Amino acid sequence: MRKGFLSTYTGVLIAVNVVAFILAFLLIGVYGEEKVVSWIALMPSVILAGGGLWTFLTSMFMHAGFGHLFVNMVSLMFIGNFVEKLIGKKRFLYLYFVGGLFAGLLFVLVAFFTGMDLNVYAVGASGAIFALGGLLAVLTPRLPVLVFFVIPMPMWAAMIFLMFGIWALSLGLGLPIGNVAHLGGLVIGLGYGFYLKKKYPRKTKMISKYFAR
Repeated sequence: MRKGFLSTYTGVLIAVNVVAFILAFLLIGVYGEEKVVSWIALMPSVILAGGGLWTFLTSMFMHAGFGHLFVNMVSLMFIGNFVEKLIGKKRFLYLYFVGGLFAGLLFVLVAFFTGMDLNVYAVGASGAIFALGGLLAVLTPRLPVLVFFVIPMPMWAAMIFLMFGIWALSLGLGLPIGNVAHLGGLVIGLGYGFYLKKKYPRKTKMISKYFAR
């Protein structure tokens, strides 16, 4: 029997992200963008004042526009399904949320310690997705992938290219991209990958060799 899209946690997460985007769009039409953003987005000034702790979670399911949502959900569909099959549903979900939450925490901490504008907000699933990518960079470093569906690279190089390439692009063009959040997610993914390698050396070695073909 063919399993449906929502039979995987990846599918459920994509569905939740899409529904959340539609709901946010409808709420903006009623209450205005500024108020809805203050309810859902992660803003350092609010967190540091002791409020809006729920936005660590809600911001992971809010996106700045359709393009932002589309890129993240396509990335999640490919990377998420692979990671979910590779390490299992529970570990996948754990990594996704821990990566996304730590990405938000690092964003707030860096904003506080560097003196950046504390009213700049962060939204999106990118931190969680970078956690998944970081895991693959450790467990399947030589897995061949197509960056932007065009450029062939091994997984480890693809994650370096995406992390620092996007960062350089955002600085050069002045684009509002959550690079610090990406870094936070990546750190969690790398850390969890090395943890699994240490705990299951034989199994992870077999996985690495198999996906290097």
